[in-house]
Amino acid sequence: MLNPNLKLTPRPGIILAASLFSLLFWIIGLAIWFLTSHLGALLRLGYLGCVLAIGLATWASLPRAKRSHGRRLILVIIGSFLFFAILGMGVGDIQVEGFFFALWAGASGNAFYHYLIAKFFGPLLFGRIWCGWACWTAMILDLLPFKRSQGRLPEKFGWIRDLHFALSMSLTLLLAVGSNYANRFTNGSATGLYWFLAGNIAYYILGITLAYVLKDNRAFCKYLCPVSVPLKLGSRFALLKIKGDRNSCNSCGACSRVCPMNIDVRAYIKEGSRVLSTECILCQTCVGACPRQALQLSFGLDRGRPEKLIITRSSKLQTVIK
Repeated sequence: MLNPNLKLTPRPGIILAASLFSLLFWIIGLAIWFLTSHLGALLRLGYLGCVLAIGLATWASLPRAKRSHGRRLILVIIGSFLFFAILGMGVGDIQVEGFFFALWAGASGNAFYHYLIAKFFGPLLFGRIWCGWACWTAMILDLLPFKRSQGRLPEKFGWIRDLHFALSMSLTLLLAVGSNYANRFTNGSATGLYWFLAGNIAYYILGITLAYVLKDNRAFCKYLCPVSVPLKLGSRFALLKIKGDRNSCNSCGACSRVCPMNIDVRAYIKEGSRVLSTECILCQTCVGACPRQALQLSFGLDRGRPEKLIITRSSKLQTVIK
């Protein structure tokens, strides 16, 4: 997590922006409380706004090369809050199986709207920022010791997460057809919570095991995570992406070496495009690692592809363009 010996440089502008961000959450919470008399929404949104403001201010106050520590702190703050809030609020299962059950039951419920906003339309604006800053599965995986991946498995393994997504869809459809099973996933139902807990336990076991086998914290995200399937579709057109200045770039390759998703960031920069890979989780590790400060976040219009990924599981380092 955050090293207590790291030197923080407070930035008044960032602190003000973070405070306004927190205030926005409180205003939204107050509006919901006024309209629905739901005090819990006010308290949850207020808490989330405060801890996010603290986390973002801390992240921005760290030296660029150390901001990955701040991002992991924010990931834990958001991920753990969402995980336990889901349990405490009785939201039900908002894993991918919960989304499919909600879809088969009539396209309604928390899981359906969560996926609609965060996993389908959200990536059109912010790409896969969920994976880098909010995912409660990645929250645990990022704490494992394999911070720097040695590269991806060959491209042929990329179909596994698509199969996982298809199997989840097929299983839930099979259970829903000819029965009332999908309707048992109402908000707050015990059935939905059981599926949520069981699914997360399975994800943690698979993710941690795969990380140790492949010496890669994000192996689950690359090969098994079904949630990445809809995220990748939207992030192809994301407005928010990493951009580099190729005139400042000296091709040292530091950005590509530290990328947890094994994107060849340097290749995109040298050809004068933004990082168009749908594997990018906007963690900004590459931004902090660049010795010439040639990378930054940017808004723009473009389309993802080709995928420039680094494969080092074979006998020779290579960039694979899909």
